[in-house]
Amino acid sequence: MSPPPTLTLNTTSAHLLSLLFSLTYVGSLYISKHSRLSFSSSATTTTNKGDRARAREKEHSERWRDDPDVIRARLFAVCLATTLCCTIFGGVVWCGLGFSWGELPSALSQTLLLLGFSLPISSGEILPHLITPTLFLGPLFSGYLGGQLPFQRNWVWENHVTRRFCTLVGVRNYVVAPITEEIVFRACILSIYHLSGASTLKMIFLAPLAFGLAHVHHAWDTYNRYGRTPSAAKRALFTSLFQLTYTSLFGFHTSFLFLRTGSILPPISAHIFCNVMGVPDLGWELGVFRNRRGAIISAYVAGVVGFVLQR
Repeated sequence: MSPPPTLTLNTTSAHLLSLLFSLTYVGSLYISKHSRLSFSSSATTTTNKGDRARAREKEHSERWRDDPDVIRARLFAVCLATTLCCTIFGGVVWCGLGFSWGELPSALSQTLLLLGFSLPISSGEILPHLITPTLFLGPLFSGYLGGQLPFQRNWVWENHVTRRFCTLVGVRNYVVAPITEEIVFRACILSIYHLSGASTLKMIFLAPLAFGLAHVHHAWDTYNRYGRTPSAAKRALFTSLFQLTYTSLFGFHTSFLFLRTGSILPPISAHIFCNVMGVPDLGWELGVFRNRRGAIISAYVAGVVGFVLQR
């Protein structure tokens, strides 16, 4: 990113605004009764011999995360929250830089520039979009071996595209969530820290923690869906810790992309790509393609090396 304008926030103000943006985004999911989840207080589930909880059946009166009406309400809520966060950020820029009403276009231009709303115009701005796919060379190679890549023998348009992307769950997972989360947790929060004069290292490794912590609320969903048992509590705890770690690591990566390019587009494309690919499962891939283990491991190593070199 370019040096911050003459406006410089203090660290405390940056922390408070970062907290405000995070609470605005996550809180938007719970303000309306239509977007809130509801669970039966008496719903429980059985456990097997290993005391491992099984997901229970949904009761008719409950509202779960993947219910169509809940998804619709939450999509509207996060879009509204994202707009509000951008507006608040614009207000900070407006007041901090002392723009007048006659300078509205200039204030808007400065806000959009800081938030990284720009289109790629050269190959140098397109290449950052390839960094994340390079890291996934291993999983992509395994997908190739299984014939799962686009237009291969086991790739079916209806299964891999229509049923995956053209549904409410798909729109949430691969369109609205990546775009809104990156705008709030990357563009708004990182730009606020940028205006505070924070170092690049701090922005890469501290700001993404807000993104990781914003996913902790999913623990309540997991705990209820698995029956509110001790095993359900353990599952919720470990799932949340894993998600916190994974999302924080991912946040480090996308923060670097945003700070390197000054554009929000590479983080958004990286987010969408990672959501599509999911968490790599090297053990499963090595078990399925036993005769290609060396090639798979080599692809994973090449992906990591290529990822590091591109950065």
